[in-house]
Amino acid sequence: MKDTDAGAPQIAKLHSYDYEIDLNGDNALAYVVAMAGSGRKILELGAGSGMQTQFLVRDNSVVAADINPESVEKLRKFTPDALCVDLNAPDWTKALQAYAPFDTIIAADVLEHLYDPWTTLDAMKSLLAQDGEIIVSVPYIGNAAILGLIYDDDFQYRESGLLDKTHIRFFGLRNIVQMYDNAGLKITEARCVVIPPHQTEFHAHWNKLPKVVRSALTVGPHSDIYQVVTKTRRAERVSQPVDLFAAATQQCAVKPQPTWRRLASLLRRPRG
Repeated sequence: MKDTDAGAPQIAKLHSYDYEIDLNGDNALAYVVAMAGSGRKILELGAGSGMQTQFLVRDNSVVAADINPESVEKLRKFTPDALCVDLNAPDWTKALQAYAPFDTIIAADVLEHLYDPWTTLDAMKSLLAQDGEIIVSVPYIGNAAILGLIYDDDFQYRESGLLDKTHIRFFGLRNIVQMYDNAGLKITEARCVVIPPHQTEFHAHWNKLPKVVRSALTVGPHSDIYQVVTKTRRAERVSQPVDLFAAATQQCAVKPQPTWRRLASLLRRPRG
């Protein structure tokens, strides 16, 4: 299917990632596995071919769901409870009700592929135990590499990464917090995958930008964030929620000087 074809991307055909996970690395899937813990009854949504499933089943009972029938067959190598589920369908939870409630529901790199991720997230609660947890990872649209593409009027969709061509929703930190608030959820743990723009898949483009532009685009405290991983619970069960902005700032590399001072120094530079 060409990118120029009319209509929405065929998610079942295009969204099927398969690569190894470094559980000791700075990557979203490793953070998700760590957050999941052990001894849990887990529902893994958008499980793909089992990249995470293979680790989750070691110490947990796992039900895995994916939209791609071929991926579901691969998932059955790790768990007999593998189902074909379309999260864009309004009644997607029906196929999973018989397995509920779950201690943990995981949607790793999934929400950005959905037409209505807000409704899907809210629907997860019907499958969740009262004291259960939802773990989500999403790409971060505020990475300076993306801002550099916008500066050049060149939004470069790719086969994978921040601008995977099957991504139809994009998230900044405030959007993530608002999504949880609307679903009646509060953050209890947050981790950020930090990749500076010159180390992303857009490094060649980034390195060609004028130095003053690169400096301006990295003024913000979160410009190196690549992905955001969060664990949430029902709001009434959380007495001290995690501040996502504070957590993200703490986990990013320390900037050489405060944001306001860096911006002021850029504005004072002579033109021409």
